[in-house]
Amino acid sequence: MKNLTLQKGKKVYFASDNHLGAPTNKDSLPREKKFVAWLDSIKEDAGAIFLMGDLFDFWFEYRTVVPKGFTRTLGKLAELSDRGIQITYFVGNHDLWMNGYFEEELNIPVYHKPQQFLINDTSFFIGHGDGLGPDDKGFKRMKKVFTNPFAKWLFKWLHPDLGVRLGQHLSVNNKIISGDADAKFLGEDKEWLVLYAKRKLETQHYDHFIFGHRHLPMEIQLNEKSVYTNLGDWISYFTYAVFDGEKLALEKLGE
Repeated sequence: MKNLTLQKGKKVYFASDNHLGAPTNKDSLPREKKFVAWLDSIKEDAGAIFLMGDLFDFWFEYRTVVPKGFTRTLGKLAELSDRGIQITYFVGNHDLWMNGYFEEELNIPVYHKPQQFLINDTSFFIGHGDGLGPDDKGFKRMKKVFTNPFAKWLFKWLHPDLGVRLGQHLSVNNKIISGDADAKFLGEDKEWLVLYAKRKLETQHYDHFIFGHRHLPMEIQLNEKSVYTNLGDWISYFTYAVFDGEKLALEKLGE
């Protein structure tokens, strides 16, 4: 379990599912500007920032090439990182193909699997959430394909102009890949991330489970001492979570 100690007056921020570039870079630009303005607004009291995946609707790192665009976001993340704010990134099902760029250029560690953090003596289980628990079978199948080393090797042989265009097309138009599943609450007994969290609690206690992926802001009490939080998105809800060292709150931009 990784330890993080907040200084007095500092907070931890969690955000997920921006899907920048969807359906086009031009269309997502207003959302990107809102996100960058939010990052700028929290820079004074942010002790740490967790970006929980699908920041981009499509991302693939060639050896010397990354997708064009998102300059405002990458620049702001570089600024915050240079200020000494600890930023942690969890890949989602749209940005599985990160391979060193964030670490090398932005000094942001990237995780491909859920991680456990102890923040001011409060325990967190954190991940994007795709492919966890029962159901979510479509994502599990697609993830096996897109994380296959041979499939990634083949894709790298496509010219970036062709590869990125193909990836963007699939991501926006294919529901299995893009995550455009019905954005409605399934009920606590059917929400697979809730079921996954409850199963984890059978062997170890966590005060908080934090995920993205579902695009729905949710706070569900799992038992007397453990809470599941889904962060929503920056497409329809513009929601995020804040931990002040004692309490976690789900908040909405502008409120």
